[in-house]
Order: sequence, then structure tokens, then C-alpha cells
Amino acid sequence: MQRFFILMSFFLIAQSSATQEPEPGVSRSLALQRKDRISEIEYELDMDLRRSGPIRASIVIQFRLNDPRMPLTLDFNAAAENVLLINDKKPDHATSVRAGHILIPPEELRPGANRLRIDFVAGNPSLNRNEKFLYTLLVPDRASTVFPCFDQPDLKARFKLHLTLPRGWIASANGAVEKETRSGDRPRISFQKTKPISTYLFAFAAGEFQRISREIDGRKMTLMHRESDAAKVQRNLDDIFRIHAASLEWLEEYTGIDYPFEKFDFVLIPSFQYGGMEHTGNIFYNANSLFLDPSATRNQKLNRASLIAHETAHMWFGNLVTMKWFDDVWLKEVFANFMAAKIVHPGFPDIDHHLGFMLKHHPSAYGEDRTRGTYPIQQRLENLKDAGTLYGRIIYMKAPIVMRQLETIIGPGALQEGLRQYLDQFRYDNAVWDDLIRILDAKTKVDLAEWSSTWVKEPGTPEIVTDLEKNRLEIRQVRKTPQQKYWSQQIDIKVFSDGKKNSVIRAMIDGETTTIQLPNLEKDYDFYLANGSELGYGYFRLDPKSRMYLLENVHQVRDDVTRGAAWLALYEEMIRGHLDPLEFLPCLQRGLRHESETLNRQNLLSQLSTVYWKFLTPGERSHVAEEIETQLWKWIESDLSIDARSSYYKSLVSLASTPETIDRLYGAWQAHSDLHGLQLAESDWMTLAYELAIRKPEGAAEILATQEKRLLNEDRKKRFRAVAAALNPDASHRDKYFETLKTPANRRPERWVLEGLHYLHHPLRAAESEKYLLPSLELLEEIQRTGDIFFPKRWLVATFSGHRSPSAARLVNRFLANRPDYPVRLKNKILQAADLLFKASARQ
Repeated sequence: MQRFFILMSFFLIAQSSATQEPEPGVSRSLALQRKDRISEIEYELDMDLRRSGPIRASIVIQFRLNDPRMPLTLDFNAAAENVLLINDKKPDHATSVRAGHILIPPEELRPGANRLRIDFVAGNPSLNRNEKFLYTLLVPDRASTVFPCFDQPDLKARFKLHLTLPRGWIASANGAVEKETRSGDRPRISFQKTKPISTYLFAFAAGEFQRISREIDGRKMTLMHRESDAAKVQRNLDDIFRIHAASLEWLEEYTGIDYPFEKFDFVLIPSFQYGGMEHTGNIFYNANSLFLDPSATRNQKLNRASLIAHETAHMWFGNLVTMKWFDDVWLKEVFANFMAAKIVHPGFPDIDHHLGFMLKHHPSAYGEDRTRGTYPIQQRLENLKDAGTLYGRIIYMKAPIVMRQLETIIGPGALQEGLRQYLDQFRYDNAVWDDLIRILDAKTKVDLAEWSSTWVKEPGTPEIVTDLEKNRLEIRQVRKTPQQKYWSQQIDIKVFSDGKKNSVIRAMIDGETTTIQLPNLEKDYDFYLANGSELGYGYFRLDPKSRMYLLENVHQVRDDVTRGAAWLALYEEMIRGHLDPLEFLPCLQRGLRHESETLNRQNLLSQLSTVYWKFLTPGERSHVAEEIETQLWKWIESDLSIDARSSYYKSLVSLASTPETIDRLYGAWQAHSDLHGLQLAESDWMTLAYELAIRKPEGAAEILATQEKRLLNEDRKKRFRAVAAALNPDASHRDKYFETLKTPANRRPERWVLEGLHYLHHPLRAAESEKYLLPSLELLEEIQRTGDIFFPKRWLVATFSGHRSPSAARLVNRFLANRPDYPVRLKNKILQAADLLFKASARQ
């Protein structure tokens, strides 16, 4: 009888699965079911690429199945009519292709080895096509928008790819080229079968590219690009290959594992959506991130090195060992950022990397974590179709700070040993954060599971007040986590008297109150920082005495890291409403007059821009503009380094407000020559033309038309033309531009759209562009469905970028109040992006 009921249960499940409408996307329950049933997956994909029109393709999927009694669900998020044949039979689209899935009935399945062949028309949204080139971008769940597959990260598979190309095209993919033949007069390339990888890491790029190969220490690397400026290419090539080679060598040494894949190539794509994407053996980069202009600052060069190291680190952290499910997507990103910070140190010996780590991570992390839209590092995800909403600065910027805390707690040696064990145990497989914590827990007396639950699994920022009396510092946490816990962390406390550091101590704070005895504190203090380095994380309120001292004297603090920490502390005081922007602005101006450290200078210029455009009223800006611009001109014309002068020039172009400066910049643009020895590249001239078109509406048409004619690179010319549509001085034309963005096809390339939105909502046009706020918010859910992972947040940031008015803030709050059931993660992104708008509007 019991056997009868078991068989009946399986029958009912099978019947239900065969008839029930499948859920769109890949649900957690579907993923778990498939992981339990399927193994040893191989895909052989054959695609006939075209410059335009449908792309016909076929895929052979081989796998082992341990339970054929239920239907099998494949993912294919394209029109049902795109499925042409399944095992050489025409499918019944009404029953076999539904809700982004292909349902294979039990009668087509068998226990053990299975083989499916599907002929189809490839889905177009994730192919990023134009007449000159195309490329795939399939993270997090977009592989199934192109071809049928099991689109979840823990069903790793081997891929074999065949591409038939248009004449004149070349291609790159995950595997090395196996053979090249011809199909008529068109090239055909077969790539070698890959090691097991997740579907989101499968990628190819094809088009009118140029190919350059180098061999460094026996390792061959190939770069593909479309840059037409030969001098620009040659100027950057050595650094690009050298940094990749150095990153690979460092990672092999650190992990104890040789590079784990067949080849290592990279493709530089104009207007690529991200800085980079770590496809196995086939990294894609935004071309502008690697091909730097002559005016590139030291910080831009450091960012390039960090980006390369980040994507290279993913070959081990993310590609060799991959998260089981996207709620642990942060895991690969934290390791990539954490390793990148270590890797770039030797290549920039003149930079203080403690300072670099702090200024790269802390301001960005605070920018999301202080908002009402904050979220934990690890977030539970029920369906992969929503995976894109998980990404943000908490993952990319807060998580590496938390990882540095972990390294400090258990020691660098123990962390490295644990990571080697983790990579070896789960190589070519999947793991979760708790797997690593279990490994590391055995190497320390600290309760890492408890530490992890607070920092990784709960949202929010520690808020800390302090009181220093004689040599006794009381540290009190005034905020708890949602689970009513306090954060534990190590911090560097620094106390200064007579302008000199006379007490430095590393301390662990835990619980509500921690009392620290500070040695050698014989004099009354000038100021102290409870968070005086890159180690601690949170809002450490400045005591009134320290705040007053630093406002007048922060520029005199000699130590670069301490000075950087002090600037961050003062900025947080202003952002949180404890320091008036008009008090902070003169402090920033003094700091810039004395600052010689590259990273601190760049941070001050960023803070200056935020204060100027976001927190000052138009009247207040008019009172300080001339003084700020005059000083920037002096620095541009001085004998300072090219790096410093380039930073000041870019800041001036962004801030220019007075007629005198606008006319001088216009004259420089007309002359189209070096600016006091600064060699400007095409991208610099493009930016200057955009900014002048905003400020000189009467001459905008002539400025934009002339600049477009000057451009030599065709990709940049297309980009310029797209952005210029948002700069038209006629409001009715800008209305038409915005209307075009309501169609998904017109929101690509996304970088062009974001740049256009930035100028559409420029502070100087904020009053005219406020009417676009509500329709922009109304588009957000569709943008999340149709855009790439970072696009929804970036759409919001660009949309709110120029606004500071109470009416704009009310509109955003009203939008959310009227939609109590709005998706939580999208609501959080609105609250994050609008945070400075809320804070600036509250000042008026």
C-alpha cells in the first residue's frame, strides 16, 4: 500500500508539472529541483551571426538525468515562435514553450544520458548588436534570453561554440580557437570545449575588431579592440598587458593554483555597460576604462589597474569556485575587490595604499549604507529574474571592508590558508559564504559565525559616539542591528596634541560600550579620531572640540591617511546635518590649496562638487563661484604635475558658472589646442562641448555640430550624437528625447543614455527637467526587466543628479507613498539614489 501511494505521488507531481503554468524566471524551487535531477551538462551551440535580421542557431544539450518521470524545464526567455524544432520535431508552442521555458515531457526523457537538439532563432536583447559588432552579456540570468539552457549558476556545464560570421568579422569566446574554415565566403570558427562554467560566464564577441597578441613569461594573451587612434592604443598597450600578467602571477602565488582555464584573452568594447565583466578566459572591458587619454590622472591609472586585477581575480573567485545562488553574488565580488587592492600595491609604490583602500571603499559604501534604502551584504533571492536588484555599493564597497576586518581578526596567514583550502575543495564547483566561514572558524578562537551574522546578514551602519577624558576614551554604540545586536570591529584610534600624533592604539570594540585606556596622553588633545584609518567602518561622530579644530586645521595634519580619514569624517558630519555646507566649503578650499597627495586631492574635488551643486543654493553658488574658479585657473596654469593640473581642469569644466570662465573655456574649445600644456583627447573635447552647450544655449547648435565634425572615431561620433540630443536648448526637443527613452530599444547603449540623462537633469536645467522625474520613476520596473544589472540604479542616479528642490523630494516620497506594494529592492534603490536630494532639500 505504501509503495502505491509513493507511485501515485510521483504521478500527481508529474501531471501537475506538465499542466501547471511555469513561473517566469528561475525560481529557487525550480533550481533546487533541477540541481537534484541533472548533472554532467554539455552544450554545443552553433550560431549563424548576421549584421542585422534574425540569427538562426541550434544547440545540442547533453546531460545525465536521475529522474525522468517528471517533465524537464529548460529556460528560453524569447518568443515561443523562436523555437523551431525540438529533436527534429515542430513543437506545440501552446504546451511546450511557456513563460520563458521549454517543457520537455517525460516520454522524451530517460534515466542516465540524455541528448536534446533544439533549432531556434536566438533572442536579441542580450546580443548587444549593431552593424559593426555584437557581444553577449549574460549575467545574471540572460543566457536564456539568447539560447535554451539551464540558466542557474550551480548547473555548471562545458560549452562548445561554433560561429559563422559576416565577412570581415573576427571573434573571441571562452574557449581557444580549434579550427577556422569558411562557409561560402564567410568565416566559420569552432572553439574548443571549455572547462565547467556557469551559464552567466559564457560569452562571445564578434565584429570589426583589431587583434593584438603578446606573450609574457610564456603566457600568451590576446586583446581585441575597435579604437581608431593608433597612438592611443600604443600608449596604453604595454601597461594593459603588464598589469594582466602581474595579476595572474600574483594570484597563482597567493592561491597556490595555476591559472585554471584554457586561455586568457580580453575584448575592449566601446560603451560597454560595466567597467568589466569576468567571462572565463574572455574578459570584456569598457574601452575607455583601459585606453586612457594623455590627461589621465594618477587616480584613473590606479582605477585601471584595480579594474584589471579585479576581473583577473574572478578567474579564481567566481569562475573556478562559483556561488550556488545569486544571494551570494557578493561573495565573488568581495574577493575580487579585496584581492585587487592587494595586487595593485607593487605597481604603484608612490601611493599610500591604506589611503587608497579607504578612499575607494568607504565613501561609496557610506553613500548607500547611510540611506533609508540600505540592505545586508547577503540578501535572500527567490527568483533569478530579480537577481539584478541585488547589486550595489554594499556588495562592491562595504564587503571588502568587512573582509579586511576578517583578515585583521584571524590574521593574513590564516585567511590565505583558508582561502586555498576553499578554492581547492570547491574547484569547478559551487560554494556558499558559510562554507568558507566553517573553514576559517577552525583557524581562530573568534566566533566567526556570530561575527558574520552581524556584518554580512544584517543591514545598517554602526553609529558611534565617543567621550575622551584625560587618557580614558569611552566608545558607545548608539545603534543596534535589526536583530538587536551590536557590531564588533577593530579600529585605529588616533589622538593629536600640538599638531602631532601622540597616541595611536588599535582596539576591538564590542557591545554597547567599550572603554579604552590611551597611553602617553599627557597633554590636552587638539582632536582625536576614533576611526583614524581604513580599518573601521561606520559613522563615528566627531566630538565638538575635534570638529572645530579640524574645520580650521585639517589641512595641517601631516599624515596622509589620518588627513584622509579626517576629511571623510567632516564630510559625513555635513551629509548628516551636523555641519553647515557653508562652514565646510571654506575648509575644502583651504584643503585644496595645501593638498599635494593625489588621492586626497581627488577626494576633495569630489566633495567640492557635491557641496557646490547639491547643497548650495543658486545664490550661494554665485557668491563663491568666482573665487573657486580663479583658484582652479591658477592651478591649471601653474607648474604643478600634469596629473594635478588635469584634475583641476576637469573640476573647472564641471563647476564653471561665471561668464568669464565660460568664455575662456569656449575660447579654448574654439582654438582646439593644448590648454596650458594639457593635451586634451577626443573624450575631453566631447565633455567640454557638452558642458558649453548647457551654459551657452544660444550657441549650442554650433558647438555640437562643430564638435561632431571634429571627431575621428566612428563609435565616439555615434555616442556624441546620441548624447547631444539631450542638450538641445529647445525644451520641446528635450521632451522628444525623453519620450524616445520610454521604448526599451532606445535605451541602448546604456552608457549613452545615462550620459544623456545626466545632462537632461543638469543642475542648471533642474527646474525645467523636474517634469521628467515622475515618468522616469514609472519606467523603473520595466527598466529592471529589460536593462542590465546596474542600469536601474544608474538610471535613478542620473535622473536625480541635478535636483535639490523640496518639490522634487516631495515628488519622490509621494511616488513611494502611493505604492505601498512596490517591489522592496527597487524601492530601496530609489531611496539610495535620492538620499542626497532628500538631505539637500531639507536644508532649504
